[in-house]
Amino acid sequence: MTKTYLTLLLIILATSHVLAQKEIDSQFNAWYMYFGNHRLSDHWGIHTEYQWRRHGLVDDAQQSLLRLGVDYYTKNSLQISAGYGWIVSYPYGAQPIAYTFPEHRIWQQLITNQTFGKLYFNHRYRLEQRWMRKKVPGQDDGYENAGFNFRNRARYRLLVSVPLTNKELTDNTLFLALYDEVFLGFGKGIGKNILDQNRLYAGLGWRFDKNFNVQTGYLNHFAIKPDGERMERNHTFQLGLTYNLDFRDN
Repeated sequence: MTKTYLTLLLIILATSHVLAQKEIDSQFNAWYMYFGNHRLSDHWGIHTEYQWRRHGLVDDAQQSLLRLGVDYYTKNSLQISAGYGWIVSYPYGAQPIAYTFPEHRIWQQLITNQTFGKLYFNHRYRLEQRWMRKKVPGQDDGYENAGFNFRNRARYRLLVSVPLTNKELTDNTLFLALYDEVFLGFGKGIGKNILDQNRLYAGLGWRFDKNFNVQTGYLNHFAIKPDGERMERNHTFQLGLTYNLDFRDN
């Protein structure tokens, strides 16, 4: 037992030493988001999403993210989706990227849901294929396009929702939302680290009905740069609106 405690202590000290050698910057961001899953039939739907991400409350651009896709709903309540994302990333904060660049992203995901008492569990598994614009120094201290860098990434998010003002997550209910999402790069060109990001969130939401809710909360967004040496701990305010349309015949 003594050897076990000693080993754990050595691991903690070694980890602390490694982190001490890294450049970790803390900063404040804000993300304003819209989500909509619009049902066309019992099995098919359309996913729409836009996120306006800012450095500071609204001060500077961090990222613009538009995501569109097709949803398929199975008989056993699984949701399978695939689609396209258009993302533009901007230099911001203490560790800015060298230039603004666009990204084309293809994505596939699977969502499953579970309930346990008052707890509502949502599991989201997502794969992403990313084509990020590559630029090289050009004339007049500018940059010229030089093709794309391709990256693969896998994501897993566990979301737990807890109704606070009703026994169940029904209409007109205040609820607590908690999630953690991990991002892992794989394949060629991922740099020195497999772990790309981790997002830990806590917030409050109001469910107006099954198709309409609003959430606001705090996101601890930990991002690791490709060199494996520089990292960001972004304290992020989130405000999200979900509004779904149902075109099925009632």
